[in-house]
Amino acid sequence: MRVKPNILISGTPGTGKTTLAQELANVTNLNFVSIGQIAKENELFCGYDDQLQCPILDEERVLDELEEQMSEGGNIVDYHGCEFFPQRWFDIVFVLRTDNTILHERLSQRGYNEMKLKNNIESEIFQIILDEARESYDEQIVHELESNTPENMEKNIEQIVVWVNQWSTPAD
Repeated sequence: MRVKPNILISGTPGTGKTTLAQELANVTNLNFVSIGQIAKENELFCGYDDQLQCPILDEERVLDELEEQMSEGGNIVDYHGCEFFPQRWFDIVFVLRTDNTILHERLSQRGYNEMKLKNNIESEIFQIILDEARESYDEQIVHELESNTPENMEKNIEQIVVWVNQWSTPAD
């Protein structure tokens, strides 16, 4: 049994996953795990999507790379997808949601091409990531969090820190 929890922070690109995960890692002393960063550092790609202008993640190799670290616990994983991670890896899953107007602005500022922008906005409209999380994990561990403002971010951090502290406190 793990001594520290594993947390998944998921959501459409631009919803604030990385910022939230990094802040949580700072205040909880859990490990920040960026799937994108690990994939880049270890070249865990199996191709390139010319239309979306991004590499294609080799999910099996990512799972192999992280298996031991995840079994030890104490990780906050940051990734926009969630369906390929084993359910046993996570004690709680947070899916960030952002208003489409705000999300459009954030993604435009990142320089997303029109197709990538459209795909991500549609993903948010149709709550694709939230539905994937609910289908992939026990529904009671999946939580939807609003992520539009700095105040939302602060509230989300506070709520998750309370959860981490409760998880870490042994029951009487």
